[in-house]
Amino acid sequence: MNHQHTLQQLHSLRLTGMADALSQQLDQPTTYEELGFFERLSLLVNSESTCRDNRKIVRLLRQAKLRLNAHPADIDYRARRGLHKDTLAQLLQLDWIRHHRNLLIEGATGTGKTFLACALGQTACEHGLSVRYFRASRLFEMLTVAHGDGSFGKLLAQLAKTELLIIDDWGLDILTQQQRNDLLEVIEDRHGRGATLITSQLPSTHWHEAIGEPTLADAILDRLLHNATKLQLKGESMRKIHLGVDPL
Repeated sequence: MNHQHTLQQLHSLRLTGMADALSQQLDQPTTYEELGFFERLSLLVNSESTCRDNRKIVRLLRQAKLRLNAHPADIDYRARRGLHKDTLAQLLQLDWIRHHRNLLIEGATGTGKTFLACALGQTACEHGLSVRYFRASRLFEMLTVAHGDGSFGKLLAQLAKTELLIIDDWGLDILTQQQRNDLLEVIEDRHGRGATLITSQLPSTHWHEAIGEPTLADAILDRLLHNATKLQLKGESMRKIHLGVDPL
């Protein structure tokens, strides 16, 4: 039997996981000699499935463009910032994303908002969910450019079908009229179809003023806040704590 030809066929069919598993079986014949045909076939299929899952995760993480390579295992619960393991454990189950609910993470600069957002985004990618990360200023910049080059509708469609949209550092500046309109388009398209995670130094009680126009602010916040979970972070900057700097 021409094993090399079979391996070449598997690679040509892009069944690289099966090809690698078959090569391992051929290199270690005594390890698999007592297994039956279907048991060995099952190992090949499982290897291909795992390989495809891993490729999907890599693709999702590349598309997400998360600001930080953050993992839940690295989250620091020792600092007194109002972050509880049971609360985060529930969020890490990702049901809020699957049910198209929103998450607001508020807190002063340095309290770990971006890290938590990226850790949740990383976990979502690892579970096969699509994620896009933007700093708020960069998102509005992209929307403005999209108006100019005619790709605004395409960008809205991409954002609408993303399962988790992360908007980081929201509320630093009062929005312009165009930004208000664009934000309403984004939120309206995603309402009931995707989850949105927003981090902000500005308490949500002041978001109405940050949006700047009462009618649009009401419409935007109604869609963002009515089904949202809020995570309020407190305390000193995590950067100071990790560097051993005394609080000012």
